[in-house]
Amino acid sequence: MDIRQIDDEYSVSGQITLEELDEIKALGFKSIVCHRPDHESPDQTSFSVIEARAKELGLEIAHVPVGPMGVTEEAVQGMVDALDEFPRPMLGYCRSGARSTAIYQKTHHIRS
Repeated sequence: MDIRQIDDEYSVSGQITLEELDEIKALGFKSIVCHRPDHESPDQTSFSVIEARAKELGLEIAHVPVGPMGVTEEAVQGMVDALDEFPRPMLGYCRSGARSTAIYQKTHHIRS
């Protein structure tokens, strides 16, 4: 798992696995936002599976998918809501971390 810290409150990574959720919790993350649409690739773990395990571990989690249309207004609002409601530090993930970075930068600019 390649986690890249954006700032003190937010980091990004590529697709996470069920097994990595324990490590994410141990690293001190308190919430997760998935920016990857389900069924984007055949080998990807679905959000509902990740969500169930994250909740078992006491992590807050949201699904704010960013698909082929890019960062939409709806996605930005979903991210604003997650940032307003969830504890930090927060981990955002998608296939590579790029969409999680882009939506955070767009949202961070709006919230500043």
